[in-house]
Amino acid sequence: MIKAAIVGGTGYTGAELLRILASHPEVEVKTITARAEARVKIKDFYPHLIHSDLAFVKPEEANLEDCEVVFFATPHGVCMKEAEKLLKAGCKIIDLSADFRIKDPELFKKWYGLEHSSPELLKEAVYGISELNREQIKKARLIANAGCYPTAVQLGFKPLLENNLIELFPLIADVKSGVSGAGR
Repeated sequence: MIKAAIVGGTGYTGAELLRILASHPEVEVKTITARAEARVKIKDFYPHLIHSDLAFVKPEEANLEDCEVVFFATPHGVCMKEAEKLLKAGCKIIDLSADFRIKDPELFKKWYGLEHSSPELLKEAVYGISELNREQIKKARLIANAGCYPTAVQLGFKPLLENNLIELFPLIADVKSGVSGAGR
């Protein structure tokens, strides 16, 4: 049984992740964090997850190091502050924010408006689109999940580019966001 933690369990991504993991036969969610909802039972916050007796805990009170994998369903800037400590403790990290998507710290700062606090880990992070990086993901300690727009654009263009069916420049992607992009 894989022991998992979810940091940021009350947003759309955290809720969907909890729903998926709660029914996974090989995963046990050991802890799930939320600041404002600390001590609220998950089944009271998400009635559709009535089989969970867990309660939300404040991030600083969570024993994340006791888990094998820690998912970050948080705003940008949170995972990068916790990653080094958790990796040293032997945890694997799956970051659902943008903290490790861009390898270049200057480019990260340009796009997200903040300094990266763990630039040395950017080189290690594996871009989490399994259709593109399946083998690297299997071995990774730090996985940077792509967002909905990058996934749609890359998976849409990849077969066209690989088969020389379109020219590289200019590529224009007109994408729309559904619920996942809007949040809870």
